[in-house]
Amino acid sequence: MNFRSLEEFWAYYVNQHSKRSTRRWHFAGTLSSIVLFIYSLLFNWWFLVLVPICGYGLAWYSYFFVEGNVPATFGHPVWSFLCDFRMFGVDAYWENGQGDQEAWKETYITRLLKGVFDSDLFA
Repeated sequence: MNFRSLEEFWAYYVNQHSKRSTRRWHFAGTLSSIVLFIYSLLFNWWFLVLVPICGYGLAWYSYFFVEGNVPATFGHPVWSFLCDFRMFGVDAYWENGQGDQEAWKETYITRLLKGVFDSDLFA
């Protein structure tokens, strides 16, 4: 698929993560990658090897065994990486009781279309 902007890709990315457990696996992968990255900077550079293994490993598990689709990383690696962190931030907000889980997808798209997300950060 060809996308002309990050916003178009974001709508596709959200659709590819329709199951709650898929988003949770992604959340765990992104969080573990962040923790390992910080640890490697502070204590041991060799832990940098584990950053992509943990992050992509947990996320790809969810694609193949939970959602049943193909990772968007294969076709659009940069946009997929950026959208993963965007989804991580929004999921942290939702999972802490700040929103209705049923409105997850609708709210993503609504905020996107209203321009609440500053796309200049991801350009």
